[in-house]
Amino acid sequence: MNRRRHRRQLIATVLAGLLGATAQPAAPEAPVIKERLIETLEIEPVWAGHSVGFALLTSPPDQFVAYYDAQRQMTVAHRRLDQSAWTLKKLPPHLGWDSHNGVVMAMDSTGHLHVCGNMHASPLVYFRTTAAGDVTSLERVPVMVSADLEQRVTYPHFMAGPAGALIFRYRLGSSGRGDDYYNRYDPTTRTWQALLNGPLLGGQGRMNGYFSMPAAGPDGRFHMVGVWRDTPDAATNHDPSYARSPDLVHWERADGRPIPVPMTLQTVDIVEAVPAGCGLINGNCRLGFDPRGRPVVTYHRYDAAGNTQIYGARFEETQWRVVQISDWDGYRWDFGGGGSIAFEVRVGAVRTDDDGRLLLDYGRPDQAGTWLLDPDSLRPIGPAPAPRLRRAGTGAVTSAFPGMRVRQAADSGGAGAPGVRYVLRWESLGPNRDRPREPPLPEPSMLTLLRLEAPVPP
Repeated sequence: MNRRRHRRQLIATVLAGLLGATAQPAAPEAPVIKERLIETLEIEPVWAGHSVGFALLTSPPDQFVAYYDAQRQMTVAHRRLDQSAWTLKKLPPHLGWDSHNGVVMAMDSTGHLHVCGNMHASPLVYFRTTAAGDVTSLERVPVMVSADLEQRVTYPHFMAGPAGALIFRYRLGSSGRGDDYYNRYDPTTRTWQALLNGPLLGGQGRMNGYFSMPAAGPDGRFHMVGVWRDTPDAATNHDPSYARSPDLVHWERADGRPIPVPMTLQTVDIVEAVPAGCGLINGNCRLGFDPRGRPVVTYHRYDAAGNTQIYGARFEETQWRVVQISDWDGYRWDFGGGGSIAFEVRVGAVRTDDDGRLLLDYGRPDQAGTWLLDPDSLRPIGPAPAPRLRRAGTGAVTSAFPGMRVRQAADSGGAGAPGVRYVLRWESLGPNRDRPREPPLPEPSMLTLLRLEAPVPP
């Protein structure tokens, strides 16, 4: 009798599982967390005649902002997080019309501030504090490592290297003919040294590489992706490429084969052989990682019919597998020429959400959104589910001047409080191929700091 009862119970349990009629209630969905705007602090009016990058750095108990004021003068602002008043330091450089000439900023391990900007194939423009955390002590440093290698600087960037070392990267040369150099800062001697015995990326006098900043991946190594360009014409981008490194000095392909430095088109790991003139552009070649930690490179190019499409590539076993992600019929972004271009297509980096789902942000003039990707095929399987954390917006454009857009700069530091983040907000016109605009021009817009906060679950 007991055996028959046990058998009936077992059959009932199996059938209930097959029919989905389990006795266990469904797990409740995680609550939606809504971010709120807590505080808005005005800094001062800023230039709005064209777009250019500003910088925000929070390092509790201090916060720093670097930008161009209403007269286009480079300015660094500082406040303590418990105060609303800003201390301003005006620096000598003045901005022209070049949208390449943004400002970047970093803090070293001793609390000294480093500021760099207003360069496009120009001599190095670099400032450093003489008193830690004091923006009024910013002084120009004319040479970092070598005056000969710092006469035509573009794309300055600071980053954290191995063991938190402060690293500075820049391009020497020009679009279509340039090399990427890396320096390492010694906070004890307050001096910079070359990270390598030459450039990391070498254009060989025939091209230059437009590569992302090396980013730490889930495997603990640094990864970077990019394209190569033959001339200042944006249409001459080609060959999306990849490289990885444990220390920014020794580099290798996705299969582990070493890449000699300087890396060139002939030695780097080419993700897909895409010729010039095929719809590939620098700035839209992105690096992300799938749920298994494998690098995924996303970019756009033309398909066989001449339409612009977004592609994803992932190294699997012995080679890169390339997948067409979008399926756009009759749409083509036909770009070219020199100078700063207003991007018509947006390609994000693949990312994994809190539930382990693979997502990809995208945009074109008539549509934008986020795809939910199949983690095996990389193909879209639907729109992404609503995120649990609903980010607060930065508001609509307030200027009545035609063509104005909201600009933002994310925080390169950390707020030091759970659920809190800071964002810079201002308004400006877009790039104009780095050429002057004829009057009338918009009035300066107010640069504001937004403090956003999301409740932290107990």
